[in-house]
Amino acid sequence: MNKSTPLPWDIRIMNITSGLLLMVLLCLSLGVSGWWILRHKMFDIQEISVYGDVSHHNDVTLRANVMPQLSGNFFTLSLRKTQLAFEAMPWVRKAVVRREFPNRLRVRLEEHHPVALWGTNTDTQMVNQVGQVFEANVEDIEADSLPILTGPEGQSVMVWQMYQHLLPIFSLVSMGIDKLELTPRGSWRVLTDGDATIELGRGTQEEVGQRLKTFLQTVAQVTSRYQRTSTSLLAADLRHTNGYALRLRGVTTLVNDGNKKP
Repeated sequence: MNKSTPLPWDIRIMNITSGLLLMVLLCLSLGVSGWWILRHKMFDIQEISVYGDVSHHNDVTLRANVMPQLSGNFFTLSLRKTQLAFEAMPWVRKAVVRREFPNRLRVRLEEHHPVALWGTNTDTQMVNQVGQVFEANVEDIEADSLPILTGPEGQSVMVWQMYQHLLPIFSLVSMGIDKLELTPRGSWRVLTDGDATIELGRGTQEEVGQRLKTFLQTVAQVTSRYQRTSTSLLAADLRHTNGYALRLRGVTTLVNDGNKKP
């Protein structure tokens, strides 16, 4: 049986060296090709297609505001940074960005839909459909019909949810909410569309709602004693344990008797 003769060590070293050189050349070739592909002008972003909620924007404003913030091409562009650039635009709540080969971006926008004005700076701050506070020009919308919500920072979702819970209760007696406030001490206060201020007190949605229902079910009986209707309501305080206090337009409980008052 013939045994193959081992190659001399210098021949083996030459073969190994040749293989390594070939691998190096191959890697360099791939690197140069990759660099050429990454830098080629054909992959520069040329077009942005936008769809979804675009009632407050158009392609011209988007290009003017977003394109200068983008860096890189189809392969190197950061989708996260691009998303943030779109979401920094007024009215844009959410942006989903996708690449389209070889040099396009496809962006789906979701806008804020204002449901209320927020806080004291009602010229720019609004609450959207999920209770988030956002800033935009209020003059872009018809804001006269929107209620005002106020509360501590970070509590806008809770205030919006309470508004949604209370509004149907007021609607049962043909009343609306112009303003709902959550005070720093956690108490709820309503200004109705009839300019009546109602102190609702503290509690959960169910507790505050039940307190309001009880009040609205009985207030007509109370006001009728003074030949008034619920539209005469000026203020009410529901924070009392076993009842509530009322102030009615044109009605006073003060009686002059010399210098004495009851």
